Amino acid sequence: MKQPYTHTTLALSLAVALLASAQTSSAGAVNAGQEKCYGISLAGQNDCAAGPGTSCAGTSKVDYQGDAWKLVPTGTCTDIETPSGPGSLTPLKRP
Repeated sequence: MKQPYTHTTLALSLAVALLASAQTSSAGAVNAGQEKCYGISLAGQNDCAAGPGTSCAGTSKVDYQGDAWKLVPTGTCTDIETPSGPGSLTPLKRP
């Protein structure tokens, strides 16, 4: 026989849903006003996602690696010049 929901079960479900919602909101607020800018970080100084063979922050292998990004203030990425070219809002095809 199916057990009816109790007040405790319902309260626990609501608490879990609220906690998940709060965590999602706070994660978005941390990066508010910033965007990912590819190809501007120095080796080992990327924020995350530096392509195959890397896991996350600080794992880029070369300066200005095209698939490694840093967070920068929104609207500034493509104005950043490096010896390998400007920053990009999408991954670049360069080492």
